[in-house]
Amino acid sequence: MVSTQTMRNMQIEKTKELGLCFGVKRAVKLLEEAASKYGEIETLGLVAHNQQLVEKLIKAGVKPVKHLDQVQGKILAITTHGTSPKILSEVKASHIHTIDTTCPIVRKAQNTARELADAGLDVIIFGEKEHSEVQGLLGWAEDKGIATLDVKQIDALDRKPYHLGIISQTTQIQRTLIEFVGQLIATLASRSSEIRFINTLCRIVQRRQETTIRLATRSQIMIVIGGYNSANTRRLAEACSQIVETHLVETANDLDAAWFTEKESVGITGGTSTPDEIIEEVIAKLKSL
Repeated sequence: MVSTQTMRNMQIEKTKELGLCFGVKRAVKLLEEAASKYGEIETLGLVAHNQQLVEKLIKAGVKPVKHLDQVQGKILAITTHGTSPKILSEVKASHIHTIDTTCPIVRKAQNTARELADAGLDVIIFGEKEHSEVQGLLGWAEDKGIATLDVKQIDALDRKPYHLGIISQTTQIQRTLIEFVGQLIATLASRSSEIRFINTLCRIVQRRQETTIRLATRSQIMIVIGGYNSANTRRLAEACSQIVETHLVETANDLDAAWFTEKESVGITGGTSTPDEIIEEVIAKLKSL
């Protein structure tokens, strides 16, 4: 499951699950093709939470904007994280041509949120409320969506949900999701007539988490490569830090030689939006220490 490189008395081992995931690769391909065809396009938000990838796309003619009212051109891309039906309607009403790069796995979660809401259930989304993917999921659940990472927030609601549908932000950790669902059932089961759980986690992200954790157990230090604002990268770092000394770096320049004093084994992993070239630069820097 891993490829290994030996450097003097320090071994560098990287997980096989590395580089851009399918959803990000697909989005980058669509955006680069569109920029080549139209000259310049805009994206509503960041296509992925990795500054180096975003800068590369900007050079190719892909410009991110934060809000719809900032759009200046006539070609707008929806990012991998997706968006809400309300935003899609506003884009359509503005007669802006849309390129939808929403990750297919996120799209499935959106459809699930809509189906649960249409069935009359309150939709509990296990995720970070301010994250762009979760904001989109809340939109698909309409006024029936609640996003949280803490069961106590659900229990504290004035209007207790009696019919619950539970889904998750696609990049959450499976173990913490299972714990959340268990706590929610234990807290609300006695006064809820229906609790329905649908697993919307991304299997690609789960496999990366699993292989990363296995590598962390046999390493003396873990280097997690990716954007500081990337949710799935942060979770990799959090999972590793419970096992071994772990450092999250965005580029090779963030490495500190002092970390590797008397270390004989270094594990390397990265988020699903971390480009291959950034990973190789980090490994090259490690080899030069």
